[in-house]
Amino acid sequence: MERYLPEGCLWNTTGNTASLKSVASLQESCREGKILEGRVILCDSEHNLIVDLISMKGIIPKPEGAIGIQDGSTKDIALISRVNKVVCFRIQRFDRGLDGEPVAILSRRQVQEECMDRYVKKLHPGDIIPVRVTHLEPFGAFVDIGCGIPSLIPIDAISVSRISHPRDRFYPGQKIRAIVRQIEPGGRVSLSHKELLGSWEENAALFSPGETVAGVIRSSESYGVFIELTP
Repeated sequence: MERYLPEGCLWNTTGNTASLKSVASLQESCREGKILEGRVILCDSEHNLIVDLISMKGIIPKPEGAIGIQDGSTKDIALISRVNKVVCFRIQRFDRGLDGEPVAILSRRQVQEECMDRYVKKLHPGDIIPVRVTHLEPFGAFVDIGCGIPSLIPIDAISVSRISHPRDRFYPGQKIRAIVRQIEPGGRVSLSHKELLGSWEENAALFSPGETVAGVIRSSESYGVFIELTP
């Protein structure tokens, strides 16, 4: 099974840097159909994404910005929020901008569809995959499972011990591993993280009566203080 990494993982690699270094290398990458990454510097009034390709400007037309944009199942905020973020894409062709300068026409949607078909749809419950935390909400952590395709780790699936907010464990941009719980109808992937931390019994076995260890105070009640010893 081919593996498609979360966005940002290719950005500083030798191969990606070499592909962006010149017009000739971009043209070669187009012919070879390489998946590249670049930073979005602008989302224009029509929600086209402008990407800095170092040697020229790249444009991801709105319909090519993400899976679901064309049919409305993905909202425009998914494009707007990409500004100053690294995104993946393939170069579809080269054109001229209104100023006469060369521009590369890119597609992120095409890469995401390939990722869905060749990677996400072949995942099974129990698979452990690399993901990247994109943002945190009180109810869970949103992660990129590959090529910008989002998934959610619910707060009760983040840690063995109870936490008040996902930020107690994660931060945006963090690379973690997650375990596939199930593949839901429509291809959405349900994830968990706490199984990778060991069971309560396994964690408790790390300690013995009489030991002095470090801990984190999680809550204070009239009858005592709850202290976390392991995640």
